[in-house]
Amino acid sequence: MPQQRTVPPFSVLPGAQVQQALQGREKEVVELVESTYRLHDAGDSVNPPSYFLRFPDRPTARIIALPASIGGNVRVDGLKWISSFPDNVAAGVPRASAVLILNDHDTGYPFACLESSIISATRTAASAASAADWLTRGRQRPTRIGFFGVGLIARYIHTFLAGTGWSFDETGVYDLSADSTAGFRGYLEQTGSAGRITVHDSAEELIRASDLVVFATVAGQPHVTDVSWFEHNPTVLHVSLRDLAPEILMASANVVDDVEHCLKADTSPHLVEQLTGNRDFLTGTLADVIAGRVTVPADRPVVFSPFGLGVLDLAVGKFVYDEVVRAGELHVVEDFFSELRRYG
Repeated sequence: MPQQRTVPPFSVLPGAQVQQALQGREKEVVELVESTYRLHDAGDSVNPPSYFLRFPDRPTARIIALPASIGGNVRVDGLKWISSFPDNVAAGVPRASAVLILNDHDTGYPFACLESSIISATRTAASAASAADWLTRGRQRPTRIGFFGVGLIARYIHTFLAGTGWSFDETGVYDLSADSTAGFRGYLEQTGSAGRITVHDSAEELIRASDLVVFATVAGQPHVTDVSWFEHNPTVLHVSLRDLAPEILMASANVVDDVEHCLKADTSPHLVEQLTGNRDFLTGTLADVIAGRVTVPADRPVVFSPFGLGVLDLAVGKFVYDEVVRAGELHVVEDFFSELRRYG
């Protein structure tokens, strides 16, 4: 006899619930992201390539589908559907919007739809905070941080660094938008944890003045080309993936989240591969560093380029779902699936 299965109820989790479930949980989420990297490294996941929907009439915009499946204690499948419309910012609307669908491991039925711009920003920031920790072990701990591009992702990264015990003597800020610079500076002042805040007039000035550099821009191609700006060997969180010229990566130790995912879509690491015809410039993955298989050198810049894995969204999304269930605040959509009898 086939095993009896039950279709799970379908729920919708709006952004306010997602935010509440994650508030103040930075350390837990970083640990979750690191355990997910370990599961992915061990092969207990399915993380196919991301799919890009682009528009001839809106060349700067895209919508990306990230399907994934994760095992371990999480045991969930799903899909993140995230749009990036940079022109929104000038109109006062956030650039990115997203939903996350969670599918039941046994039946395949979707059981939750979550607002996911918060989840996406959270897993990105947690990944960056983890990399900042692991990639500076054995190197001098950074005391000066610089943010190149200061939108929502930069804010989340700062929040996760502060929430996992980081503090800095100086926080540098550089952005092409004066409004963004002013807004981020205001946020830093409100947190009271930024030390001295310096707004830099040039990209070179910011990079040279920072031991830890965070790139969080919407750049579509490399715009930072001078290798000498990095001669003080900073740790670089290259979150936006397309800021650095190949020459800079070739002079650095390079760590990625997943080799196959990162070396595509004309990311800076992908450009290096196209230029050199090989992947010898890669030091390894963050999972390699966490497992002790790779040690980053102290005599070169270290660049972390994370493509962003769908399994991280699933792990954080399931964490949020479980927290909401525990709180007894799940919003179930009754009779969402109405055709549940094969012959009516």
